[in-house]
Parts: sequence; C-alpha cells; structure tokens
Amino acid sequence: MRRLNVIRRIETTHRLDGWSSGLSRFADRVIGGPRRRDTLTGRWLGHPVHPMTVTVPIGCWLGATVLDVVGGEAGRPLARRLTALGLAAAVPAAASGTADWADTQGAERRVGVVHAVANIAASAAFGGSWLARRARRHALGRVLSGMGLVTVGAAGYLGGHLAYVRGVGVNTTAFQSGPDDWTPLADLRDLPVDEPVSIRSGGIGLVAVRRSERDDAVAVLEDRCSHRGGPLGEGWIDGDCVVCPWHGSSFELGSGRVRQGPASVAQPAYDTRVVDGRLEVRRTEHGALRRNPVGARA
Repeated sequence: MRRLNVIRRIETTHRLDGWSSGLSRFADRVIGGPRRRDTLTGRWLGHPVHPMTVTVPIGCWLGATVLDVVGGEAGRPLARRLTALGLAAAVPAAASGTADWADTQGAERRVGVVHAVANIAASAAFGGSWLARRARRHALGRVLSGMGLVTVGAAGYLGGHLAYVRGVGVNTTAFQSGPDDWTPLADLRDLPVDEPVSIRSGGIGLVAVRRSERDDAVAVLEDRCSHRGGPLGEGWIDGDCVVCPWHGSSFELGSGRVRQGPASVAQPAYDTRVVDGRLEVRRTEHGALRRNPVGARA
C-alpha cells in the first residue's frame, strides 16, 4: 500500500512537469531525426528496444556486486570491469528509454522523469564505484555499488509500473480483435478514394481506405494506432501508407507493417472482399489475448 501511495504522489505531482520540459528538450537532441528515432524505439525489431537494453547494465552491476560478496580479492579486477561495462551499456539503455518517454503525457510522463532521475543517480553511484576501485579503495567501491544497485532497483520498479500498469510501450491493440468470419462493414460507394474512414464493427474501431474507383481494392486496418492509441481515421494517406495524426507513425495499408516509427508493432490488417457492392472484412487471429471477448464484441 505504501508503494502505491508513493506512485500516486509521483503521478499527481505537477511540479515534475517543469522537469519534464527540460528533459523533453534533451530528448529531442537524443532522438534526432526519424531514422535514429526508429532505431531507438524498435521499428526494426518489432517491439520496443528499451526492455532489452536495460538488462545489460543491470546484469553487469549485479554481477559486480555478487563478486564483491563471494569473489574475494581475486574477483576485484572482474568486478571493476563489469562495473565499467555496465556504465557503457547504460548509454544505449538511457537513449532508448528517452525515445519511449518522449511521446508520453500526464502521469506517465511524471513517473518517467523520476525513473530517469533514479537511473542517473544509480549510474553516478556506479561511476563513483569504478573510480574508487581504480584507486584501490575497494571498500568504498563496494559500498557505492550497493547503493547503486538499490537505486537501480527502485528505478526498475518505476519502469515496471510504466510498462505493466500504465502500458507505456505496450501494443495498444493487443487486447482487441475484429470478426473472424466475413462481416459486412460498409457500402463501397460510401468510401472516398485515398481517404481514411473510421468504421465501428462489433465494438472494434477499424479504418478503411479505398484505393481506386475502378476496382474493389480496399485496405482495412484497426483504427487504434499500436503505438499510443492515436485514431488513424483522423490521419492522412502518404503513398501506400496511412499516417497516425498523433506522432507520425506510418503503416502500410495492405499489411499494416510499420514503415516509419515511433511505432514498433505492426497495425493489425484485415482480409477484405466486396460482395454486391458491400465491403466485408475478417481477421484470422491466433493470439489468445486478442480474442478477449470484451474487445471482440460490442
């Protein structure tokens, strides 16, 4: 209960918004252009990069601390090297986390600020530990490592809250799916060419894009952007892609594949056909969570 109260206080402390503004300017410099942003957010990987990158510094620092306890004098050189490796690995971990944080707002943004500050403090402690170890002040190095490990644990708790409670970095379409049998969606003549149109089907929001007046080519994706839930039906068409109006993620109309981030997860795409002038859709879904009845039915 005490932990929940601490989280709630962080989420509602508006004074952190001032820190967010400063960190946001720094984040813009870290993220840079679209190519670097895509690399940091994980478009190439198919899901966010940050959860993978954080394992390296944490593993190194934990290993150094274990060596401090059981390695004796023989373990000191390796503990020092692991501490240094963790510091180096913390750089890409921080960069990928900054890219994920940049598109958050409100409570998530405030928790992210405290998460970042805690990680900076942990890195500073391990940096001090490495310097102490180099100076053969091994006792001080062990103390600073212990402090850093506790701090990075607290930061990890906040990161877990962001991911598993607040859903930052989670595919926003993960718990919903449309019809798995052919289902009428709209009259073809009601769909303008190359304009995204939002349509509800069985409680699920879909976006339909008619590609040509001369044939029955229509692409249908889920309307809710997999990145932060933006409405693709309010976006625009760019070549063979639909662009989310919130953060500029671009998805291929036919496959739903991410063409440009910050989204890293493909947009669910539906099979389509036209019968007697009516557009019908279906989606074969194998994931158990996506067959959630709340998401799949009105």
